Amino acid sequence: MKKPGVLIQPTVHYGSKSILPAIVGLLISCFLPIQKLQAQGNLLITPRRVVFEGAKRSQELNLANTGKDTAKYNVSMVEYRMNEDGSFTQITTPDEGQNFAEKFLRFFPRSVTLAPNEAQVVKMQLIRTNELKPGEYRSHIYFRAVPKQTALGTEEKAKDSTAIGVKLVPIFGITIPVIIHSGESTMKVTLSDLKFQILNDTIPRLQITFNRTGNMSVYGDILVEHISPQGVTTPVGVVRGIAVYTPNALRKFQMNLDHKANADYRSGTLKITFSPQDTKTEKFTEAELKLQ
Repeated sequence: MKKPGVLIQPTVHYGSKSILPAIVGLLISCFLPIQKLQAQGNLLITPRRVVFEGAKRSQELNLANTGKDTAKYNVSMVEYRMNEDGSFTQITTPDEGQNFAEKFLRFFPRSVTLAPNEAQVVKMQLIRTNELKPGEYRSHIYFRAVPKQTALGTEEKAKDSTAIGVKLVPIFGITIPVIIHSGESTMKVTLSDLKFQILNDTIPRLQITFNRTGNMSVYGDILVEHISPQGVTTPVGVVRGIAVYTPNALRKFQMNLDHKANADYRSGTLKITFSPQDTKTEKFTEAELKLQ
């Protein structure tokens, strides 16, 4: 995922052999409501993140094929580092302070074939719990599309038989973060380095730095409100599903505010509230930025 996030992984093929693998991360999970499903390549997945905590030992992922063709996906686990800008980099060795969840998870089936409008469940189980030390463990379950194989002799013949042909076969995949919480959380988060600017005289933009400490990740929603000098409060921006994963101590983030809202960005105050999802009373932290 860049989702966890969602990651789309295209591969360029030369004939039948891959010559240029590439990974392009699209972290769209930060901009989708929690109720919304993940969709790429006609595959819908819900939920968009899996968290094991407390006495929970099993969970299910619901898959659905919304396309017009039968599709096959191989299921595996991959590991990612979250960068300071929220993008992801695939890794094989955990960073200092990072724990992979893969060895504590069992999932089945390992491949899924879905006819059009067909749905199936992938089950995940927590194992080896006696080996879990306090803290957070994270891996990503990866659904990789298996491209259709064209039978020999059925390919369209090139007009110039002496030319070298290059066939591009995009291979799509979706990743979902799977997180294990063990023990009590010591996580704390604050907001700093608040900056506001208006781009091209029309687009109001807010920059925020999330500062995370403790043994677990933070995940929640941002609400931005404009408070006029007269005390009138106007909601001007919401972003759902912001994560700062361990072991990262900070994440730099920016968002565009509503330029059509009844708010004068030349004066007043911006109030930024970071809260757990699906709650109207609790909050992680908040900060204010005076506009001039």
